[in-house]
Amino acid sequence: MYKAILFDLDGTLTDSGEGITKSVQYALERIGKPEPDLQKLRVFVGPPLIEQFEEYAGIDEKTARRAVEIYRERYAPIGIYENELYPGIEDMLAGLKNRGYKIGIASSKPENFVKIVAEYFHIESYFDEIVGSEPEGGRTNKTEVIEEALRRMGLTDHRDQVIMVGDKEHDVFGARRAGLECIAVSYGYGTKEELENARPLKIVNSAEEILDFFA
Repeated sequence: MYKAILFDLDGTLTDSGEGITKSVQYALERIGKPEPDLQKLRVFVGPPLIEQFEEYAGIDEKTARRAVEIYRERYAPIGIYENELYPGIEDMLAGLKNRGYKIGIASSKPENFVKIVAEYFHIESYFDEIVGSEPEGGRTNKTEVIEEALRRMGLTDHRDQVIMVGDKEHDVFGARRAGLECIAVSYGYGTKEELENARPLKIVNSAEEILDFFA
């Protein structure tokens, strides 16, 4: 029986695509790899940024780290607020909290940004722990983030009681490597094919369906 739920942030709780893709576009332009089509940059929502810059732009790690620095020049003051909660998220979190679940965020986004987003949307009080990556680029791997969330919540030895909720295959795979099941949401940034191939425990279509799953 599940007693704790870890949520991804981008693409699961908030629709953060506009701010992320515009900030990636800004960074790619600056490093000489311009991309005019924002839709193509949706692949940056969710995965660790350094790895995604390397893969997408065909650049080395040093250049990718510079791209992330440039990205944050725009994201920190502007892009982080080009964002909105998905429909029904606050009601879903309130419902889970009322049922006695422990709730945490496990995001590859830097932890300070995760906390800013949660506070901006006034949902921080629902979470027992908010965990993200480290400021200098450590703990970006999803499994590492999940492991830290389990440690802080005192659940390292109770993995059978914990489940992850995310929108991309790396959420499913990260959870699986940490010994957790994962529910995938279809409304985020993972494609239908990607999620089906990742084989999560269940694919749900709305915040209401998440709440129903834990009834």
